[in-house]
Amino acid sequence: MPKEYTTVSRISGPLMLVEGVEGAKYGEVVEVKLANGEIRQGQVLEAHENAALVQMFTSTQDLSLKGMRVKFLGRVLEANLSPAILGRTFDGLGRPRDGGPQVVPEKRLDINGSPINPYARAYPSEFIQTGISAIDGMNTLVRGQKLPIFSGAGLPHAALAAQIARQARLLKEEEKFAVVFGAMGITFEEANFFIEDFKRTGAIERTVLFINLANDPVIERIATPRFALTAAEYLAFELDMHVLVILTDMTNYAEALREVSAARKEVPGRRGYPGYLYTDLATLYERAGRIKGRKGSITLIPILTMPEDDRTHPIPDLTGYITEGQIFLSRDLHRRGIYPPIDVLQSLSRLMRGGIGEGRTRKDHGDLSNQLYAAYSRGLEAKELAVVLGEAALTEEDVLFLKFSQRFEEEFIKQGEYENRSIFETLEIGWRLLRMLPRSSLKRIRPEFIEEFLGKE
Repeated sequence: MPKEYTTVSRISGPLMLVEGVEGAKYGEVVEVKLANGEIRQGQVLEAHENAALVQMFTSTQDLSLKGMRVKFLGRVLEANLSPAILGRTFDGLGRPRDGGPQVVPEKRLDINGSPINPYARAYPSEFIQTGISAIDGMNTLVRGQKLPIFSGAGLPHAALAAQIARQARLLKEEEKFAVVFGAMGITFEEANFFIEDFKRTGAIERTVLFINLANDPVIERIATPRFALTAAEYLAFELDMHVLVILTDMTNYAEALREVSAARKEVPGRRGYPGYLYTDLATLYERAGRIKGRKGSITLIPILTMPEDDRTHPIPDLTGYITEGQIFLSRDLHRRGIYPPIDVLQSLSRLMRGGIGEGRTRKDHGDLSNQLYAAYSRGLEAKELAVVLGEAALTEEDVLFLKFSQRFEEEFIKQGEYENRSIFETLEIGWRLLRMLPRSSLKRIRPEFIEEFLGKE
């Protein structure tokens, strides 16, 4: 029988100190009964010999030390899981937000999970089609990969996240595919956009949403990605599904960590973030991947807005160390009306080579991607030269590459928010653009591919 305590000695921000406690454990769920009979929940953040520091899942502003009873339940925070979670919307603590019934669990899992043992990992090697040319063609997403999107305030990362969630699929249609969407600190308007978009397009049927709003408690924001990843682990490794997890916005998550760290009076690290920010992010990101001998997989796309577009900020900086590449959104492309404003030259998918080529996408994919990179880069150099010296200073070939870069942005990168291109359509657009360049400049493509896909002169 859980024991009740009335020995709350201090409340500070989201934290509450309970003295005279015996046997409290880190992460243990706590039930707090107020004098008016209302019951709230919290979690043990620190356990000492005769005291426990509890972080509340709700605001503590209206709490009074008088008449408060604290019960330690002897279990950690768990997610209730069953196949019925598909198509459902939950809050940041896994409670139904869609007006539907509580989930009758087939399994309860600790939300903290554990990173995948490196020895047990299988190398990511299967192509995931997002329907977005700048990703599929140039920075390919591979099953089991961790590929973050680095954005900035005002850029359309929400629309891009929704588009990826709607369109992402494996090329093998018989494979079971699901999306787990975790949103932290977003506005009601953004939450409504995601929910209505998924419902309208039918994507909700294969999607599980965990939504924490900007006015929800900070502690709930810290739990949200853990609930999302626990649901993904259940779908992937219990039901053998291929799961794409999208987490937005990791900057809001890191801000919540900083707020709790400040309340605990911890020594701050870079820019006030806790010194364990890297470790904390790694415990989330490393839960994605493939496991040898298991059919299912977890592919992770965390989205973060870089404060002041600063890529050296601790959140994007540390994320880049843990993950396998990044997709950069460009403010310049966005200003010029190009959606999605993906800067392909700044972006990188480190596992791309393992997911493309014959038997996965098409044999010419790697060479075509290399040539498009080189041609686009040269076109941008010509553009900079034209700004400084004038277009008259450019050679005929420079002018061709300049026109190529303009058409590449308008025809390859730019596409509709609801335009879903197959990888083969993406590759054909690339070949069509290369036809405007002299063959002598196509040095990144094997001659046999030029002959087969570009056609005879």
